[in-house]
Amino acid sequence: MTSQHGIRYATSPLLASKTPVWRSKFIVAGIALGFVMLAGRAAYVQVLNNSFFQRQGEVRFARTLELPANRGRILDRNGLILASSVVAPSIWAIPEDIERDDPEVRAKLKQVAKLLEMPQKDFDKKLEDEDKTFVWVKRQVDEPIAKQIAALGIKGIYQRREYKRQYPEGEAAAHVVGFTNVEDSGQEGIELAFNKDLAGKAGSRRVIKDRLGRVVEGVGDTVPPLDGKDIQLSVDSKVQFFAYQKLRDAVTARKAKAGSVVVLDSMTGEVLALANYPSYVPDKRQNLTGEQLRNRALTDTFEPGSTMKPITVAMALEAGRVKPSTLIDTSPGRLQMGGFTISDTHNNGTLTVEGVIQKSSNIGALRVAQRMTPNEMWDTFAAMGYGQKPSIEFPGAVTGRLRPWKTWKPVEQATMAYGYGLSASLFQMARSYTTFAHEGEIIPVTMLRSDARATGVRVFSPENARAVRKMLQMAAGPGGTGPLAQTAGYSAGGKSGTAHKQVGRGYASNKYRAWFTGLAPVENPRIIVAVMIDEPSDGKYFGGIAAAPVFSEVVQQTLRLMNVVPDLPVKALILTNGVAENL
Repeated sequence: MTSQHGIRYATSPLLASKTPVWRSKFIVAGIALGFVMLAGRAAYVQVLNNSFFQRQGEVRFARTLELPANRGRILDRNGLILASSVVAPSIWAIPEDIERDDPEVRAKLKQVAKLLEMPQKDFDKKLEDEDKTFVWVKRQVDEPIAKQIAALGIKGIYQRREYKRQYPEGEAAAHVVGFTNVEDSGQEGIELAFNKDLAGKAGSRRVIKDRLGRVVEGVGDTVPPLDGKDIQLSVDSKVQFFAYQKLRDAVTARKAKAGSVVVLDSMTGEVLALANYPSYVPDKRQNLTGEQLRNRALTDTFEPGSTMKPITVAMALEAGRVKPSTLIDTSPGRLQMGGFTISDTHNNGTLTVEGVIQKSSNIGALRVAQRMTPNEMWDTFAAMGYGQKPSIEFPGAVTGRLRPWKTWKPVEQATMAYGYGLSASLFQMARSYTTFAHEGEIIPVTMLRSDARATGVRVFSPENARAVRKMLQMAAGPGGTGPLAQTAGYSAGGKSGTAHKQVGRGYASNKYRAWFTGLAPVENPRIIVAVMIDEPSDGKYFGGIAAAPVFSEVVQQTLRLMNVVPDLPVKALILTNGVAENL
């Protein structure tokens, strides 16, 4: 046989030799065995033991997407929104996919930096590592901005749907509502206290993604998110705003360091307002300081000063040691005790127990306290919440200081009668006055709306509570230390306080705290208002001057908003030499 190229196969020794049959069979068998082994391996990988390879594939391409739950709203007692969530996409990037050599892309990237209000240098730094497959550019941007960025169509720039909180009441309600972090977790205030209820439970969805992070297909079942619950507070946003506004004005006018105000419903124990100044805007916290963040009404403790005198008198009345008409000798207005000099602003001579409260006599208060044992005083202080952490749905509330009665020296028992030697927060002070407003019962307080009348624990008899209310009205009236607390149309009673601030183990001679705590209307109290002004520096540092006017304005506005019928003829008030007079 001859090929077309003239090669004779029959004469080729290699081709002319006869191949053994077994070799051909061996080759065919080897090929068949190879196919069998490949089939077996395929069956092993895909059927018998496929879990490892499935895991590897899932690691590379399968993802569990979190389906965020919509955080619940925070509402005031009337249903007005104090905090809610809005859509706020987050911008992220795959730096290695961005074609930065393209002049058109570079121009678009400059637009992105401008839209995000980021310095170009900072923006470029986030994208400079081309080996990165993921980087956050900016979290939670406004939705209109996100839409403009998406419209640019830049390869490598992507978005993730997220939510951020909005706080319509701003700085007025900041210390009540608090705020969340970028992960939508509560950090302060109600946002923190009720974070579990507000947050809800995120859902999930298993998907296959390509290398660009795009979802190719869904796998498995989708677990829907469970949205958070709404929380309705006892706070009235109108009362809150007005209280904050008047507090801010007073702190500014008195050139003070700070201030706080608490408003309680004396029937239900609800907190109607809790404000501090300085404050902050919850959703704009770039330059937030510790001074702004402090919820002073709950976290700052101080010696209550003269606001404790009505409590001293009330416990003596309850023990039967004095009556409102009992005469107390305060002459000559100074008293040496335990190496200390205790004095009044001037010699008041002989006063009734009512007069001791009206004139705010330190000597009179300690004379009343001397008729009781330290154990009796401690029991009453403790029953009114002093030295105990307030039981309230709110973070940061402090205990204050009330030392065991067995350690009291006679001079310490005397000074506690007028508010030195123990400490409390403004919130504790406000709550303790519920004993006078609620017919002798100390009632629990709450940040949540509650329409039911509170049930308290009896501390004083109703008769003694009413007797003290009369004394508080005298103290806030003509001849008392707090006439600026008078309110047009409503009877009001309360007690001013002024105390030197503690510095180390002593007291600063020129730094004061001024406060006023009281209730209204006197016969049937509906609210308790406590005001504190920290370090007034304009020379008017007495509680009856610095804090009482805030009390007056807050009482009047709050009672009107509550539709409480005036119990006095509505007359205009004028100031004469710092004293309120009716026209």
